[in-house]
Amino acid sequence: MAGVTAKRRVLRVDEGAREVRFDTVAAEEPLEMRVDGAALTVTMRTPGNDFELAAGFLLTEGVVENAGQIRTLRYCVAEDESQEFNVLNADLAPGAPGRAGAERTFMATSSCGLCGKASIDGVRARSPFDLRADATEVAASVLASLPDRLRGAQRVFDRTGGLHAAGLFTADGDLVCLREDVGRHNAFDKVIGWAGLDGRLPLRGHVILASGRASFELTQKALMAGIPILAAVSAPSSLAVELAEESGMTLVGFLRGPTMNVYAGEHRVST
Repeated sequence: MAGVTAKRRVLRVDEGAREVRFDTVAAEEPLEMRVDGAALTVTMRTPGNDFELAAGFLLTEGVVENAGQIRTLRYCVAEDESQEFNVLNADLAPGAPGRAGAERTFMATSSCGLCGKASIDGVRARSPFDLRADATEVAASVLASLPDRLRGAQRVFDRTGGLHAAGLFTADGDLVCLREDVGRHNAFDKVIGWAGLDGRLPLRGHVILASGRASFELTQKALMAGIPILAAVSAPSSLAVELAEESGMTLVGFLRGPTMNVYAGEHRVST
């Protein structure tokens, strides 16, 4: 399996001085996911935590209702091919919504032109968790501390400067799980997949922090995992705000130091 980083030759130019050196860059490899042997999707990801990534994707896309419907996760390869750990198969239990032969009910991502209230209603209908029943509160001072705690735990980012991160925190600010990836959606899937495989869903009483912006897709994933509070260091999209409002999620953007914008669910943020 490829590592999470790779070395590449670069020409360093600094105030006219030129120097050839090697730089550490974040690894990016394709991962094909299959369900019962049938192709499902391909994502570009940073290798590592692939089973978590697959489990998180299956859970947040509604392919399975819970991790117990994933019987096995395994790498697979044809007999005439070398094993590069870039093809993964999930064997699902009978009754799983996305078992091979069943109708697929995926929602498109923002890159596919997803828009409108019908799409949001569809996601709400698919989520098994009612966020409005989650009475979690988090202090604004705790939220303000989370970006530094996330950044301090990003080991691969320290070496490459090129990865997104998702961090799962308790309402008291304790870091429970952190995952890094070239794709922000993959980082979320890895965290949620970890929680699902560990029997922790729904993630009531938790905050998930995105190192970048908060898109509709990330809000959807948090909703499908039962996470009541989503925070991001950058901006949310209009559909992210709308989905958060519709589902009863707290959405915080521009979380930078002591300042933040609470776009939805302000009742959960105490001062």
